[in-house]
Amino acid sequence: MNVLIVGAGPAGSTAAHYLAQAGAEVTVLEKTAFPREKVCGDGLTPRAVREIVKLGLPHEEADGWRRNKGLRLIAGGRQVEVPWPEVGDFPQYGLIRTRLGFDEALARHAQASGATVLERHSVTEALRDDAGRVIGARASLLDGNGRKTGETRDFHADVVLAADGNSTRTAVSLGVAKRDDRPLGVAVRGYYESPRHEDDWMEGWLELPGKDGQPLPGYGWIFGVGDGTSNVGLGILNSSKEFGRLDYKQVMRDWVAGMPEGWGYREENLVGEIRGAALPMGFNRTPHHLPGMLLLGDAGGMVSPFNGEGISYAMESARFAAERILDARSAARWAGPTAVGRVYDDALAAYAEQVRSEWGSHFTLGRMFARLIGNPRIMKLALRTGMPVPVLMRFVVRFLANLTDPRSGRFEDSVIAVLEKLVPATSNTGSAPAPRAARAASATR
Repeated sequence: MNVLIVGAGPAGSTAAHYLAQAGAEVTVLEKTAFPREKVCGDGLTPRAVREIVKLGLPHEEADGWRRNKGLRLIAGGRQVEVPWPEVGDFPQYGLIRTRLGFDEALARHAQASGATVLERHSVTEALRDDAGRVIGARASLLDGNGRKTGETRDFHADVVLAADGNSTRTAVSLGVAKRDDRPLGVAVRGYYESPRHEDDWMEGWLELPGKDGQPLPGYGWIFGVGDGTSNVGLGILNSSKEFGRLDYKQVMRDWVAGMPEGWGYREENLVGEIRGAALPMGFNRTPHHLPGMLLLGDAGGMVSPFNGEGISYAMESARFAAERILDARSAARWAGPTAVGRVYDDALAAYAEQVRSEWGSHFTLGRMFARLIGNPRIMKLALRTGMPVPVLMRFVVRFLANLTDPRSGRFEDSVIAVLEKLVPATSNTGSAPAPRAARAASATR
């Protein structure tokens, strides 16, 4: 079996490792060259660490991986430290690792397993056969400065995985549009030289004041990288009336300006520049399966509306996709030549159902959460109620970070399981609904 993967981020490289390790012929097309930056908080919860462990990826502190104990939450003049819970097969520690090093480590791990990783190959479109099945992708070759050389190359495969992030030109070329009925976030971050770079906790600030002094729906973070810098940033949801009208970089500057000067979060200590990116949440691009192709990670909007976490879901979706593809390979051995494509797609369709089954209800609750905290009064009430009660905050952290084990029989896990059963799972099979303007025009005809 030949598999083509577009994108060598956490989703693409994880899938490449599992497939190549199982003997599939795997080619990964990456538009940039390693090492390369990505806008991210660089924080890995135990959910993401579990995937790193399953992958067999070394993550020693001597190699730039910093372990942390849990979350320190700050709001309303209070602070609560919540250790990572001991639950299920989740490690009891988180990690901080810059995407500059993390993504390259994943890509090299995939290469060591037998995958071919081609850098400076920018995919512009998916290729389809006469029946409409995806059979490959076309890539523009880039020079050392990231500019197009004018040369293109076509790659063909039995299965294509779109793991090319929020912009996902692969899916867009097939008409797979973003959904405006799903949450969207914006994240900005910068690296500051700081004496706090070796903090053992991932720090979350739950109050971000808007222009009117009301809290914005989102949070700020301070994560010690361990190399003399802290990753400082914020994420804001589109459930705020101010979304799209704010200068998010200025919001961040104003926020850090109120912190103690000794922490170092000042413009003169900024390493590089403040950068921003969109956070595609709650399955905001569907369907996740098209004939011959699957969408992974950010390409399918697999970022949690609760906390903006995307790396763990990207890596998990890659593991699920690899399992389904290997199932397809096994099934195809018993099919005739004319039935192979159908057998592949029957197995691949199970991927979308698995993703929906795993996270659909959690993401539905996350979408409800995003709408609720868009109301400043509800946001204030939630913080005023929760912060003084550490046991409640421990439950909230488990819930929002999706660190639960429904088989444990513990009270917290049982409550979360009941909540998820009470709501329908977010759909990931249909296409995006027509834009509002188009729907309105259609209704007047």
